[in-house]
Amino acid sequence: MARETWATRAGFILAAVGSAVGLGNIWRFPFITGQYGGSSFLITYLAFVALIGFPAILVEFVIGRRTERNPVGALRELGSGAWSSAGWLFVVTGFVILSYYSVVAGWFLRYTLIGITEGFTRADPAAAETLYRTVATGLDTLVFHALFMLLVIGIIAAGVRRGIELSVKVMVPAILVLLLGLAAYGFTLDAASAAYAYYLSPDFGTIAANWTEILPAAAGQAFFTLSLGMGAMITYASYLGEDRNLASDAAIIATLDTLVAVLVGFVVFPVLFTVGIEPGTGGPGAIFVSLTAAFAGIPGGRILGVFFFAMVGIAALSSAISILEVLVSYLIDEVGVARVPAAAAVGTAVFLLGVPVTIDSIFLSLYDGFADGILLVLGSLLLAVFVGWVVPEFGRDELGKGIADIGGLDDAWIWAVRVPIVVVVIVSLYLGIVDYAGFLSGDFIDWLAAR
Repeated sequence: MARETWATRAGFILAAVGSAVGLGNIWRFPFITGQYGGSSFLITYLAFVALIGFPAILVEFVIGRRTERNPVGALRELGSGAWSSAGWLFVVTGFVILSYYSVVAGWFLRYTLIGITEGFTRADPAAAETLYRTVATGLDTLVFHALFMLLVIGIIAAGVRRGIELSVKVMVPAILVLLLGLAAYGFTLDAASAAYAYYLSPDFGTIAANWTEILPAAAGQAFFTLSLGMGAMITYASYLGEDRNLASDAAIIATLDTLVAVLVGFVVFPVLFTVGIEPGTGGPGAIFVSLTAAFAGIPGGRILGVFFFAMVGIAALSSAISILEVLVSYLIDEVGVARVPAAAAVGTAVFLLGVPVTIDSIFLSLYDGFADGILLVLGSLLLAVFVGWVVPEFGRDELGKGIADIGGLDDAWIWAVRVPIVVVVIVSLYLGIVDYAGFLSGDFIDWLAAR
């Protein structure tokens, strides 16, 4: 059976942007940015995207296009010994991430419906917290988790061109239009100038004093938002049917993804500052608790809230399909399972893994900390070492295809992968492991003891 390919270059770029633009940009980015000092985190994150994220995208692109395989098959084809089995890490990572990603995406679907049917009348943060706890766990949460996974399975089952490419050509432009409109509205709010100062005026002293916290958080956010370390970019690049300028495509994808993340700050922080809510408090539920309380206190807040939560739901869907495609492509390429049963089987397994998250939010922290702080960073480290040190000539050769005059770009890229990326990712991985160990020995042990 012939392997599917993208119909157009725009389809590939929009699919990759859709993969990158998701909950990481819109759900996770605001509370992480607020938690780590606003502008101090933003400038660190932007540096990671430019210096680490862009070269790392190219690592995944060259592997995918060269092999035309999923991550497991790609590393088996290119590597030997332990390297031939390293692709399994990306399968595990995709399973873990999508299992809780789907649950959180279900929250956004529910908040969108709440905005339409009831409105956001809970200006009291305590009442907004109660609403969040109702939405975050329980039978209804399980139902919306199932509904979201059914949407993802349906798109993946339709195939690369008729499912993924067709859907992202609608979803990604819709996300950008909605986000630009919401950012323009944020500009009109009373506290917009104070919010912009908090968001755009970096305090380098804060970065220097808190680098052990800001560095791994920014690295994890960059990898998460660019869909790195989970095999999604390998899989999407494997459907490239012709030689293209991978560097140009990677630059467009990284720029659009980062633009979305930055624009989210122009939406969220003016809303929070206008109603006097402190950014960065409340952890993963912050965007729900803070924003629903805030939407109740500003003109047009109900409409704003509906559009915002709907936009995040669309973004979550565009990312989720890329993660499930990694898992489905393995069954198609390596086992020979047809696309429809493969999508149904893997989607069901992911749904079951996410069930504990619908029961207690402690599992969200358990899954997210492991995936974001360890698995994604470890996956990026393995790929950087593999392409930079094990098969560098293959990387240079593949990058040069589709580029008329590569100049010294291939050498500069290889050395960026070999040294700064490897060093920074090792440090980030170490700090991420320490942070996760602290969670396990602290909050998680306390939760177990309370049972």
